[in-house]
Amino acid sequence: MLILFNHDLLSRDEATIDIEDRGYQFGDGVYEVIRIYNGVFFELEAHLDRLERSAGEIKIALPFNQEELKANLEKLIEQDPVQSGHVYMQVTRGVAPRNHPFPAQADPVFVAYTKEYETEPSRAPGRAVFTEDIRWLRCDIKSLNLLGNVLAKQFANEQNVDEAIFHRGEWITEGSSTNVFIVKNKTLYTHPANHLILDGITRRVVLSIANDLGIKVKEEAFTKQDLLESDEVFISSTTQEVRPIVEVDGVRIADGKEGELTASIHAEFTGRLS
Repeated sequence: MLILFNHDLLSRDEATIDIEDRGYQFGDGVYEVIRIYNGVFFELEAHLDRLERSAGEIKIALPFNQEELKANLEKLIEQDPVQSGHVYMQVTRGVAPRNHPFPAQADPVFVAYTKEYETEPSRAPGRAVFTEDIRWLRCDIKSLNLLGNVLAKQFANEQNVDEAIFHRGEWITEGSSTNVFIVKNKTLYTHPANHLILDGITRRVVLSIANDLGIKVKEEAFTKQDLLESDEVFISSTTQEVRPIVEVDGVRIADGKEGELTASIHAEFTGRLS
């Protein structure tokens, strides 16, 4: 395995993180995960734009511009080829003596590596549970602070289901690692892209597809009851793509099968990968 460490390609054994890296001690950093299909990055510019935005929101100056980063990522997959998988990347504020305020002097640390998928992500209809969304109020920043998401995903695992769907009071926000959509009367609903959710890149692709297919879209919050009474539910993410959810909290959604609009959106999504 090769690691892109700042501007250098290193073996995994050569790449080391200092114990006073603020990402390690404070979660003081941001990250991205980009899918690779047929050896090509999917929606690369959108992911890099979001990385830049997230870093800016927590006042980290990236140690490169987008063109430099693109060139380095291309070198990474040239020397460590991936046909189907993803690249994970993160940038932290850097190394400094442990103290909560930003250090006066620290150089950002960037790390990226690839992972090949042995099998394609499952599109088998999934099941989910509700869980209260008690995370911080800047979910739009793709930060390294993921403990709330981890606990929610673990709760889903303990319930032997595929995803945990967050809600604040009665209002649905997103999944522990996904965006959530419902369909009611041929209209697609999803939470607006504000500070309460991460504006997923796959979410954006889904909305673009819906527009191309002439599907009516409403980016507005909906309730737990709205979801349970909907005609279709699906989730989206970089790694899961577009996946139907047919049961939530033990309640079957509609007829318990993948819905027509979900299937149409996924088919169009797959067509965009070639």
